[in-house]
Amino acid sequence: MRLGRHGFGDDEALMMAIVNRTPDSFFDKGATWAEDAAFERVAEVVAQGAEIVDIGGIKAAPGAEISAAEEKDRVVDFVARVRATYPGLVISVDTWRAEVGAAVCAAGADVLNDAWGGADPELVDVAAEYGAAIICTHTGGVTPRTRPYRIEYDRPGGVVAAAIADTVAYAERALDAGVARESIVIDPAHDFGKNTFHSLEVTRRLGEMVETGWPVLVSLSNKDFVGETLGLDVGERLIGTLAATSVCALAGARIYRVHQVVETRQTVDMVWSIAGRRAPLRAIRGIQ
Repeated sequence: MRLGRHGFGDDEALMMAIVNRTPDSFFDKGATWAEDAAFERVAEVVAQGAEIVDIGGIKAAPGAEISAAEEKDRVVDFVARVRATYPGLVISVDTWRAEVGAAVCAAGADVLNDAWGGADPELVDVAAEYGAAIICTHTGGVTPRTRPYRIEYDRPGGVVAAAIADTVAYAERALDAGVARESIVIDPAHDFGKNTFHSLEVTRRLGEMVETGWPVLVSLSNKDFVGETLGLDVGERLIGTLAATSVCALAGARIYRVHQVVETRQTVDMVWSIAGRRAPLRAIRGIQ
């Protein structure tokens, strides 16, 4: 797998730490809205071992209208600052807009994380032009920054079949546009275009997405499907998130988009070791 200028082996699971350049994010409530606070967050997650930071300038949920120009104001110079300070770090930007994608790639971003499933068809062309990686998500065709309402998946295989069909089609379109095969990742996009039952089914059957051969990213951290399943508010969902993470790790997901790096890393490393994909760091019990 190649994410921009950075290569990774098939035996590596990667942590993508969330850095919100927004005043109204659902989890941190604007804690990293100020640029220096966001930069401190980058330093923190790098120290914790995150290989990727995912910088977002607009929250996914409905809210105030944010123009492309304002989104660029929030993220472009910040990307350049992070790039200059951390040359070995993978920088991802969470955007669906090609205009924003071009600006952040020019500033040093390695990955375009399209959370809205190709809503702007020119985003793949931007990724190809700049040699960037792209995350291809499944959203059920919903409009960016809207919540799903009574979405149904009637085809055989239901939501998982739809997620596979749509993300693979997106991946192939990126490939046709000139994005390198090793730089294309698919994401079922838990909660996006899905109710809680859909997200639970996607988690349970994630192995079917892994079997497509495209590397899979999961964004589970503190999502509504976890909160609704357990009856917990935002800020109380870590254990449920890690349970869902374990299931996805056993299935073979490669990238984990997270708020809590250390806890997720330990969970994924343990599961990957159980699955035989990762050797224990020490194994002397019963030997010495």
